[in-house]
Amino acid sequence: MKFALFSLMMNLPNAVTGEVLTTQQKFHNILQQAQLAERLGFDAYGIGERHGAPFLSSSPPVVLTAIAAATSRIRLLTTVTVLSILDPVRVAEDYATLDQLSGGRLELIIGKGNDPRHYPLFGIREEQQWDSLDERYHLLKRLWSEENVTWEGTYRPALDGVTTWPRPLQKTIPIWHGSASSTLSTELAAKYGEPLFTSNSFHPQAKYKALIDHYRERLTYYGHDAQQAVIGSGAGSLYLASTGEEAIRRYKPYYEAFHATAAAQHNQSPFTDLEDNIARGPVLIGSPEQVISKILDYHAAYGHQVLSISVDGLTHSEQLEQVERFATEVAPVLRRELPSSVWNDPPVLNEHENSFIPKATDTWPTAISPIFQV
Repeated sequence: MKFALFSLMMNLPNAVTGEVLTTQQKFHNILQQAQLAERLGFDAYGIGERHGAPFLSSSPPVVLTAIAAATSRIRLLTTVTVLSILDPVRVAEDYATLDQLSGGRLELIIGKGNDPRHYPLFGIREEQQWDSLDERYHLLKRLWSEENVTWEGTYRPALDGVTTWPRPLQKTIPIWHGSASSTLSTELAAKYGEPLFTSNSFHPQAKYKALIDHYRERLTYYGHDAQQAVIGSGAGSLYLASTGEEAIRRYKPYYEAFHATAAAQHNQSPFTDLEDNIARGPVLIGSPEQVISKILDYHAAYGHQVLSISVDGLTHSEQLEQVERFATEVAPVLRRELPSSVWNDPPVLNEHENSFIPKATDTWPTAISPIFQV
């Protein structure tokens, strides 16, 4: 199994200490977290996209570009890019730029998002989200694979002979399809034989398994080999301790604080409390042995090759502690028990592109270097 660490950059007063970080402090901590993830052997680091408090992740390509400059190996994910509200021309330009600056380490996970606050901000109605996502996805694919694109649709002005610049560094920027609530996402992923990433964040296993099963069925329908399906999965929150009782005691204040936010209540969690979520839901709270057992159980249901975890909301020191404990006490067992071929090969670059890949030791312009002093 391969592992991604991700953040939605939630910036609430700490539920235990009451500490309030400035926006700049939070950005600084995210860069530290990504660098630690690379040092500890995580395969990818992801930034989600939200447009409203308490999240600071409204500009994933900007944040991921900073992370690209501060790292040299780790793959960069969007978890997710809310493509249903974004202009594909802008997405094509921003993320091709990031792909170039990162040395071809970018992979996009697209979705409609699950926070209804973004729809009025970007001028679409919630009932349009699926049609909008479908249209924008097809246009983005064309903009990255073709030149002189002529196109007409519903959700942005027509294009006549447009070539976006820069072109991506990779021959094909991988696109994963985020899946949380509807077979419309799994259908789109299956039709084009592209990988699926289940959110696996708010509901019991059976709900997400049904969507994954649908994805595999439709892969076969469209002539793809379902045995070769590539699937990633989220996992809710992470908190490791020596015993399950200690983990519950230490994590419960964070769980209750987050579930009191409007963003969490929108998801209408069916779990009555943390203990219920541990028993029936996706959170990874417990001893290393308990967490390993739970991940193995979910893998038996999903067959996923990539697992993403998050430590959002904890104190910064706890975040670093939890990431290190997962990397040293959990990940080695799962890598051994669940081998994965995903991300074993380097990215395939465009033939006409320079093969230079920046390293952490390379010198960056003085004007931007202070932000990377982490």
